[in-house]
Amino acid sequence: MRWQGQTLGANDDALPGLERAGLMRSVRTPEFDGITFHEVLCKSALNKVPEGSALPFRYTINTFRGCTHACRYCFARPTHEYLDLDSGRDFDTQIVVKMNVAAVLRKELARRSWKREHVALGTNTDPYQRAEGRYRLMPAIIGALAESRTPFSILTKGTLLQRDLPLLKQVSEQVRVGIGVSLAIHDHDLQMAIEPGTPSPRARLELIRAITDAGLPCNVMVAPVLPYLTDSTEHLDGLLSAISEAGATGVAIFPLHLRGSTRGWFLSWLESEHPALVRRYRRLYGRGAYVTPEYKAWLRARVQPMVENYRLGGRSEPEDSAERAERRPVENEPVPTLF
Repeated sequence: MRWQGQTLGANDDALPGLERAGLMRSVRTPEFDGITFHEVLCKSALNKVPEGSALPFRYTINTFRGCTHACRYCFARPTHEYLDLDSGRDFDTQIVVKMNVAAVLRKELARRSWKREHVALGTNTDPYQRAEGRYRLMPAIIGALAESRTPFSILTKGTLLQRDLPLLKQVSEQVRVGIGVSLAIHDHDLQMAIEPGTPSPRARLELIRAITDAGLPCNVMVAPVLPYLTDSTEHLDGLLSAISEAGATGVAIFPLHLRGSTRGWFLSWLESEHPALVRRYRRLYGRGAYVTPEYKAWLRARVQPMVENYRLGGRSEPEDSAERAERRPVENEPVPTLF
């Protein structure tokens, strides 16, 4: 039996942040060694993007808080601090699951005030991280959005999305559906070191092919490009060639940004694994979150011919509007880009 041997924790010792989030119970299971799932009842499903945002959508949905992908560079890490959890190890291992998110969403979509505006999923943590295989939150969410004729998009690193491809294909005949896959590292060893909980690059390329074979367009987020690690011509050309061969519709490419506590978590990994690069990163980023304008221009010049050669179109540079979009996260409106 799946999840046999799971243990349930009492709520008495729950952190105040989890109590505020509507904690019902905490679950541990041998299938997810070292990970605790905190099952909560959420009060809202739709998060509204602040006015004046450069983003092409105004609403987001996040089924989880925290992510077992454990990407060292994830911009969303600081959002765990609102739960009185840390943005490092806790973000990877203390996963909040919004058990009633689909039911709450249906009520919100049924309101007369709802204007069927585009909704983005995967803007903070990945909706198809491994826990989705257990909790199966996404099919009901997809169904609710389609039934209300609400257009939506999904961005993921999770190959579990393939489970829902028949449903996504079906609802795409009723409502506009966008699918994006995040894939920025072609080197398997580096991917395992810095994205230890994610599917392999090959598995994600197979996912891209499955999406396009199903007749759905698929854009790829080639981000973040890691300075001095994944920005070589050899790496980028190999990655874009593989993405093109998999049938992707287009790509968006831009470099790593390091904001808030994510900066320290990433640099601690860099110090351990690539100490010779730490000084170069500090020069490149200074006291800010972004690379220098000179590096941006250099990366743009490097990738643009490749994008054109492989006919991948899409945005291939970190435009100022995108950087404005990547603002400091707040509790109910995380930064709307999944890395």
